Amino acid sequence: MTMNLVLFYLLAATAIGSALLIVVMQQLVRSLFLFFLTLFAMAGLYVFALADFVAVTQVIVYVGGVLVLMLFAFMLSNKTLLNDLQQGTKGVFTTLPKGQAMLVAALFLVVFMAMVNQIAVNPPVWIAEARANQTVIQAPDHTIHHLGVNLMTRYVLPFEVISVFLMMTLMGAAHLARKENKTP
Repeated sequence: MTMNLVLFYLLAATAIGSALLIVVMQQLVRSLFLFFLTLFAMAGLYVFALADFVAVTQVIVYVGGVLVLMLFAFMLSNKTLLNDLQQGTKGVFTTLPKGQAMLVAALFLVVFMAMVNQIAVNPPVWIAEARANQTVIQAPDHTIHHLGVNLMTRYVLPFEVISVFLMMTLMGAAHLARKENKTP
């Protein structure tokens, strides 16, 4: 087994294991930190799929922006809201018994595994043509270098504007979460 294959399986196991733990965990804070781990593992899997731009976007947008905002929203929210979230609301998906939910998840797993097996045995026409024409993207393509240069030169202004907007959103969330004392 090569080192790349070991790293791929490690990232895949981390992504699947932490995603399963997110669903099972009762504590929201631990689930958020496991979501952080899942997103990083998925970014690593995108690198293995030669999707460097998607991997960098995953880290910048989801890990750097959305997840941090979720953490701050969790920390700044009041205890009654957190208790309601811990107990769950009565909706269509939350009233399903665990057995039915496990059955649906198992059916999705069976369909997914059948699809993967079918593609492994009989690859799609476009993949077979790309292999025959030798037009498959190879790892030596240095797309991450071009991405880094473009992010820090050509697109640095939009990148910084987005970071300012995220900071304004965080300040707005902190202001809204703050309790006001209403005196008559």
